Amino acid sequence: MTPELAALRADTDMVWLIAAGALVFFMQAGFALLESGMSRAKNAINVIMKNYCDMCFGAVAFWAVGYGLMFGANPSGWIGVDQFALHRVPEAQYGMLFFQMMFAATAATIVSGAIAERTKFSAYIVGSIVITGLTYPVFGAWAWGSLHGGSGWLKQLGFIDFAGSTVVHSVGGWSALAAILMVGPRLGRFGADGHARPVLGHNLTSVALGGFILWLGWFGFNGGSTAAASLGIGKIVLNTHLAGAAGAIGALAMLGVARQPVLMTAAINGGIAGLVGITAGCHVMEPVYAILTGFVAGGLSVLAGWLLEARRIDDVVGAVSVHAVGGVWGTLAAGLFKADAMFDWHQLGVQALGCGVALVWSLGVSLLMYAVIAKTMGLRASTLDEQRGLDFTEHYEVGYPEFQQEAVHRGKQ
Repeated sequence: MTPELAALRADTDMVWLIAAGALVFFMQAGFALLESGMSRAKNAINVIMKNYCDMCFGAVAFWAVGYGLMFGANPSGWIGVDQFALHRVPEAQYGMLFFQMMFAATAATIVSGAIAERTKFSAYIVGSIVITGLTYPVFGAWAWGSLHGGSGWLKQLGFIDFAGSTVVHSVGGWSALAAILMVGPRLGRFGADGHARPVLGHNLTSVALGGFILWLGWFGFNGGSTAAASLGIGKIVLNTHLAGAAGAIGALAMLGVARQPVLMTAAINGGIAGLVGITAGCHVMEPVYAILTGFVAGGLSVLAGWLLEARRIDDVVGAVSVHAVGGVWGTLAAGLFKADAMFDWHQLGVQALGCGVALVWSLGVSLLMYAVIAKTMGLRASTLDEQRGLDFTEHYEVGYPEFQQEAVHRGKQ
């Protein structure tokens, strides 16, 4: 290849990487719409603020610390030791930093919807900084590192997680579970006998639009993980789409088998679970197995949601059942359905090890982190603030002033 063609190829690869990164960035809008729509009107602004600001604070944290821990030179196999606060480096590195920064934001924002409506804004932001600066990149270093010498220990074992079913989604999902356990359920969510009381979201149209935006962003999430404008993108995005579609079908099938109402919210979460599930193995599966992976992930998202509710775990948007559970299944499926080595039990063992390590690391670190936050600055909003709604008590704004005049005119106290 001539130097001119090599330069053109590098430029084309960078254009695709940045375009894909922009699609992943757009997923933040999808999360904001879905999570705010699943919350009550009095908390809509608070949820959107958390999505907006975890991206902002997380970007700086990942640039300063996270990228180096994750992708810096990794001679030990455990953490990167350089590439912190990148500056004056070859320009190609800036594009990769941009793309990976969007993944870090996705892992952090998964927590937002899970603990919506009862968590202090400042406490949530501190948690997001730790996730993007430490929790996510350290596990990422084990599974994906390094770009600058050395290799993560899970990567050396042959762990398959192409775009982050475990690295991004399970880590975010287990962090969300830790946050839920520490902050507790919303007021009135469960009766004294443990019976669950429904707390309905205020805008299911917004939920649906958020689901569509997330689906669109996933084409960049998975397709961009090639880091090159190559022919392989075609199969990757096809598998992504088929798995998302099958996930929605799987969720509806589970509802039908259980003779439960056919819920739009369950269908959308099922589709997202299918997308989460295929993220690990979208590059190594044939389409029929992508469909199977998505279908199972969608059904599991419904079943896991019921089990969590039975345990009095109040997950507003189903983040744990979609991202943690879907991520575990998808990572295992990447080992089961790898086209050139179907049902390889050694590979399945490596996949299971990676899932278990992600659970122990992200849940353990997050439980410790949220416990410290709760003891120092406080994690949960006051009872009065929760009853009034966090929009006005945290931000002095409301999302629907025409219909919330009482909240505006009564003042904060």
